[in-house]
Amino acid sequence: MDLSMTLDYTQDVTARLPELRDLETAGVDALWVQEGYSFDAVSAIGFLAAHTERIRLGTAILNVYSRSPALLAMTAAGCDHLSGGRFALGLGASGPQVVEGFHGVEYRRPTARIRETIDVCRMVWRREPLRYEGRSVVVPLPPDQGTGQGRPLKLVNRPARPDIPVYWAALGDLSVAAAAEVADGWLPFFFVPERAGQAFGEALGRGTRLRDSALGRLDVVASVHVAIGEGLDTEALLRPARSHIALYAGGMGSRQSNFYNTLARRMGWEKEAGEMQDLFLAGKRAEAAAAVPSDWLALGNLVGPEGWVAERLAAFAEAGVTTLDITVVGGADPVRTVETLRRLM
Repeated sequence: MDLSMTLDYTQDVTARLPELRDLETAGVDALWVQEGYSFDAVSAIGFLAAHTERIRLGTAILNVYSRSPALLAMTAAGCDHLSGGRFALGLGASGPQVVEGFHGVEYRRPTARIRETIDVCRMVWRREPLRYEGRSVVVPLPPDQGTGQGRPLKLVNRPARPDIPVYWAALGDLSVAAAAEVADGWLPFFFVPERAGQAFGEALGRGTRLRDSALGRLDVVASVHVAIGEGLDTEALLRPARSHIALYAGGMGSRQSNFYNTLARRMGWEKEAGEMQDLFLAGKRAEAAAAVPSDWLALGNLVGPEGWVAERLAAFAEAGVTTLDITVVGGADPVRTVETLRRLM
């Protein structure tokens, strides 16, 4: 498995640069930059491209509503050029709260929007005249919706690669199946190896059967908290993960529309998902965090002695994970943690 790390959108990328260079030397394969409704991720990618040499750089994620498909393609081509072919375009739908509440854009047909955006990006990177008619994306704009002067254009520059990797942050059955069919990689939000089959198995299988062999194997990127050692206070070390799960499964969206809560139910924690949501929406965040199942925390992360971590690494690999996105917790040295993981792997 490869190892990656994600830069939280609250962190100062410039201040972390010395550490990130050390992690590049230690063998971290990729860095992902978050966006949400923070500073944009693309500026940070440009900065990191100028100050690193080997490590891959990706967005996790850019939503497909606030930028047009053609602009996403232009941006990816520019980042790939500046990084010397090290860029990956991570895309997702985000949610109505951000898309409509922050960007003022209607949130419609998210799966179709992402799939059609990927089609458009690949057309742009191949420098084909851009003419596309989909359910969500239509380019050029039809005459009855504009001035009638739009015409198919192709990218002026020649991209470093016409096949820039595209990663899809997919949660639901339709989007997971589509990601398995057309994307280079998949960014699941919650991943517990023992629950992955019931949560994602049917959708992944359906998409994989339609997948073009030219795309190669789907890169499955699972996020985990990591602390390795004897006598660790596991409960304390997993407290951030507990709060994170409660925030998303409990409060990221309305009672009627919370994709993360729906996923928790698909993973088999239906009762706990309901409790987390009820408590979080009632303002009882600590109680919502306490309702997160302990086995979710234990099996979905890498916290414990080396022997336990080695067993969990094997479980993730067996479940189809090809990249582990790690967050080092407990104040451990990230470089030494990466070195230990490499040895155990």
